[in-house]
Amino acid sequence: AGLPDGVINLVYGTGPDLGPTALAHRDLAAVHFTGSTTTFQNIWRTVGENVSGYRNYPRVVGETGGKDFILAHPSADVEALAVACVRGAYEFQGQKCSAASRLYVPRSLWPALKERLVALTESVVVGDPTRPETYVGAVINARQHAKHAEALAKARAEGLVVVGGNTDDSVGWFVDPTILEVDDPHSPLLTQELFAPVLTTFVYDDAKWPEILDLVDSSTPYGLTGAVFAQDRAAVEQADAALRYTAGNFYVNDKPTGSVVGHQPFGGARASGTNDKAGTVWNLIRFASPRTTKENHLPATDYRYPHLDA
Repeated sequence: AGLPDGVINLVYGTGPDLGPTALAHRDLAAVHFTGSTTTFQNIWRTVGENVSGYRNYPRVVGETGGKDFILAHPSADVEALAVACVRGAYEFQGQKCSAASRLYVPRSLWPALKERLVALTESVVVGDPTRPETYVGAVINARQHAKHAEALAKARAEGLVVVGGNTDDSVGWFVDPTILEVDDPHSPLLTQELFAPVLTTFVYDDAKWPEILDLVDSSTPYGLTGAVFAQDRAAVEQADAALRYTAGNFYVNDKPTGSVVGHQPFGGARASGTNDKAGTVWNLIRFASPRTTKENHLPATDYRYPHLDA
């Protein structure tokens, strides 16, 4: 961008190594963090504890976790819904804060959707991401793989697996693309972030559309992304109003992930972050310090205002 050397510096290191030094420094001006909700809360707490020692109040911006939903209305297009589920849940191995991880489906659509999801999931190629036919690669590290393996082992034991559900670390940290179905609308699989190619389904009675809107809104602390699928425009408008604070990025008849930086402002609130919309002026202004200047070309020569003259 033509900036002089030293204006921007990139320092590599782990959070535990860099964080304490940076967050305690008197000149800390701002933090822009992308990562887990727990880590961001720790950053915020540390800044608060050190607030009396800074030159200025640091600007704190965070984009954190998500438990992103796809909500299907009885009028939804099943084929479009199935494709959105596969793309939204499996791309990047589900290792995106915006990845679809919970699915709410009306009972009338579930048989057809279930059959389609099984067929599409079984067609997904898992393996070496340098091969063009591969759709799902390995997850990031052994620690995450162990977390996923434990969760899916429990899901298998409870009979929740619709398709997939297996893991393999013999040649890499692989997690099969997976669809689960639960009966408990507050199951941890529906409420806690897993960060894996796993989509958990809850089937609701068609007549309970208003109740399911409330459930989607209230069952997790997150508020990052979400999608509603419906051909009934009134249902779309209902969902848009009811889920206003449930998703900082709300999608209609599309997967709830894949926003284009610079074109689609991105972010979420609640436990998902400060919703400062990365890639936009709303984000940039957080790191500027506005200054107002007034220059008087007609200085006053008497302290008294005109109305004081009798």
